[in-house]
Amino acid sequence: MNNNNKDKDQSLTQIETYGVEQIPDSERTAGPTDLFRMIFGGSNTFATAVLGSFPVLFGLSFQAGVWAIVLGVLLGSLILAPMGLFGPINGTNNAVSSGAHFGVHGRIVGSFLSLLTAIAFFSLSVWSSGDALIGGAKRLIGLPETDLTLGLAYGLFAILVLTVCIYGFRFLLWVNKIAVWSASLLFLLGIFAFAGPFDVNYAGTVSMGQPGFWAAFIGAALVAMSNPISFGAFLGDWSRYIPRETPKGRIMAAVVISQIATFIPFLFGLATATIVAIKAPDYIAANNYVGGLLAVSPSWFFLPVCLIAVIGGMSTGTTSLYGTGLDMSSVFPRVLSRVKATLLIGVMSIAFIFIGRFAANLVQSVSTFAVLIITCTTPWMVIMIIGLVVRRGFYCPDDLQVFTRGEKGGRYWFTHGWNWRGLGAWIPSALVGLCFVNLPGQFVGVLGNLAGGIDISLPVTLGLASLVYFALLSLFPEPREVFGPQDARSRGANTVAKPELRQPA
Repeated sequence: MNNNNKDKDQSLTQIETYGVEQIPDSERTAGPTDLFRMIFGGSNTFATAVLGSFPVLFGLSFQAGVWAIVLGVLLGSLILAPMGLFGPINGTNNAVSSGAHFGVHGRIVGSFLSLLTAIAFFSLSVWSSGDALIGGAKRLIGLPETDLTLGLAYGLFAILVLTVCIYGFRFLLWVNKIAVWSASLLFLLGIFAFAGPFDVNYAGTVSMGQPGFWAAFIGAALVAMSNPISFGAFLGDWSRYIPRETPKGRIMAAVVISQIATFIPFLFGLATATIVAIKAPDYIAANNYVGGLLAVSPSWFFLPVCLIAVIGGMSTGTTSLYGTGLDMSSVFPRVLSRVKATLLIGVMSIAFIFIGRFAANLVQSVSTFAVLIITCTTPWMVIMIIGLVVRRGFYCPDDLQVFTRGEKGGRYWFTHGWNWRGLGAWIPSALVGLCFVNLPGQFVGVLGNLAGGIDISLPVTLGLASLVYFALLSLFPEPREVFGPQDARSRGANTVAKPELRQPA
């Protein structure tokens, strides 16, 4: 027992060598509790509090905002929960696992989605944490709030996040263990800071029955839902260290509970946004929630704000960036190691951060990007989950690594590495879903006004992906080799050819 603890401590200071290759059983020492810490730690931040402020920014009352957040988080967590199963089964990340349903080449869809998600939420984390840190320091020690000081804060966070991600999973897990408890206590401390001015009956500017209410409500729910959905492509990054024999119910329960726990930062953001709207409405008009929060905070809460900014920025940023660096290394295995890919994506994200913060509307950029990510990622997740059920949990992890090893063949080669059943369901579902997006003043799809201004992109893309994928599986059954040896559908299957090394062009 002591030797195991010693090994874990030493691994904190050692750079992780594993990429997306299958994690050996002997190295799978994590559990559902660790998965909970990673997910909740990555959400228990100012970035999530900013998402929680969106119902007020959209004009909703406090009570309507609560319902929008609860609906979005719960629905998102139920869709997210099965995505935690692929890691233990296959010992790799979810993008590589998606090769079983999209083909070993088609898995690049998941890689692309994880890249967009990482940039969006890494940027949101650095923006919100940097603003809070500089704003708090201005109130505490008189540090001037200028583009230079903000830029230095963003750069500092980005470098710290990159450092943690380069060291890898164990260091990342250690950071999130600290973040779970410390950030939660600091958010709960906010109850004492804002209990006086808070009004549970805050009415907002748009009430039920008024034009625009349902558009605002659904828009707020979709923004809240973007938080759990954003983890869909990343869960395998952490759950791949969980032993394959771990009960599936425990893994999914850890995912759902971690999302329910995010009500802490979500409701903190919602409640404090109502106070800002009353006491400092100019900040709401300017879409500057963090600045408004500091304006209405008691002086003794400035230090906790700075601590939340530092802890939360590290946690969210690392969980977003680590997975994308890991995945990009598998897309270009001959060129990029995990460390090099992490550095590359980190530099790209830093550039996006500075452009988005100093040359664009932050709130509009975040809300639009979040909804578009949901619209494209949700059907991908649904296809993965349906495939998991249809295959009855059977996968061949070795054949999933064909592309990473520069080979061809195996169970999931399908048509030159592409499974057009999964792609044939995802592409039209994502495109049609984008057409139904309705974010007034930000992004309205060509069919966005068909439902009277209400955004129905989510039910449309969910329903279409499910129907089309089931239809394609029924009309064009998959090869018998992809099913388990005990499955009746695998009877008479031909022997799967061993993957062959790809010949240099």
